[in-house]
Amino acid sequence: MMTITAKTSKMNPEHEIISQAGEMNTEKVIQTITAKINTWNPEHEIISQAAEIIRSGGLVSFPTETVYGLGADALNADAVTKIYAAKGRPSDNPLILHVASYAQAESLVYMNDIAKKLIHEFWPSPLTLVLPARNIIPLKTRGGLDTAAIRMPNNPIALALIEESRTPIAAPSANISGRPSPTDYESVYHDMNGRIDMILDGGICDIGIESTVIDVTNPEKILLLRPGGMSIEAIESVINSRLGLPDDNSKKRSPGTRYRHYAPSIPVKIWRRGDSFPDCDSNSCGYMGLHDPECNCTEKIIFDDIKNYTRGLFAGFRKFEREKFSCIVVEWPCDNSGTGAGLQDRITRASCV
Repeated sequence: MMTITAKTSKMNPEHEIISQAGEMNTEKVIQTITAKINTWNPEHEIISQAAEIIRSGGLVSFPTETVYGLGADALNADAVTKIYAAKGRPSDNPLILHVASYAQAESLVYMNDIAKKLIHEFWPSPLTLVLPARNIIPLKTRGGLDTAAIRMPNNPIALALIEESRTPIAAPSANISGRPSPTDYESVYHDMNGRIDMILDGGICDIGIESTVIDVTNPEKILLLRPGGMSIEAIESVINSRLGLPDDNSKKRSPGTRYRHYAPSIPVKIWRRGDSFPDCDSNSCGYMGLHDPECNCTEKIIFDDIKNYTRGLFAGFRKFEREKFSCIVVEWPCDNSGTGAGLQDRITRASCV
């Protein structure tokens, strides 16, 4: 197993960043509070402080089992607007609503039998369901759509925060839009210090990529909008059918499907075993994969299985970027079972293939 922990990176909070939408965001400096918190027994006073920020319309980054989220009160349109500003995120890109109970989910969307079955079988988990939205959810949270994406995270810190906040929490990944999602506190701090109110440090995320998103608005034709942390085969075994592929209109119902995502600031190239190794400067090239390509890369990270490759992908992107490599080469994972399909998706989007 290979685990990567990024070093703490200081930055000037009075920075300017070009968003994926192509707009210059000059953010007002915020004094960001940081707190180390116990994953399995979250300290109540820290959770209470973070929940008060959420209830007051502020922004809190918190860990989930997938990646770190950037949370706000999902029912407060002004608070949600702050998420888009902090990330430089296109406003038509919907947010996932995180809930702590089935009753909370049912208050937000119109359920059908398939959705109930999937929730009973899998939640809490890295599975997000897209369903018809109730009017209680502001259009800003939904990206202007008539649907909403909801999930119950499988992380004690996240669940405690949602419960204490007494509101669903809208939370995309806690990074500047388009960049690799953060899987540790240091990565969140690098992107969000000075932009948000609080960061909860709950260690390294277990899965390392975002949730799987499926559209269950039509029970007769369930669509895979975004592969991720929940295996496709597990979902198909419960619904007793294959997941369909979305058209361009359906893709809009999920984040992470239309804009460039997950990419570091340096080029990412794909290597498939049996092919020639991509052209790159061997003195300034980082490699990640399951097999040693026997090339002269400056640094190599070899993972022992798909699970750990998935967990370390985004951290590896940020490590090589931080060390100022000129190029990153990643091995294409041939196995698309488990988190393999999600890993393939993130590699494809990061390389802009």
